[in-house]
Amino acid sequence: MIRKDQLYRYKKHLEKRYRELVDRASDYKYIDECKSDRSAFKAMRILEKLSRIKYLDKEISNSTL
Repeated sequence: MIRKDQLYRYKKHLEKRYRELVDRASDYKYIDECKSDRSAFKAMRILEKLSRIKYLDKEISNSTL
């Protein structure tokens, strides 16, 4: 159960960070294109981590049944 709680906290952290980076990317879109691109790239990397976590969460849920 501890692992599942850790996974849940990490998922929430990544979701918050993803939202912040997407907002930052849209804010910098017309001001500084380089910063906008960097934020969007980081957001894409976090989205990839989130998809991995969703897969792991499914695996953990299936194994506890």
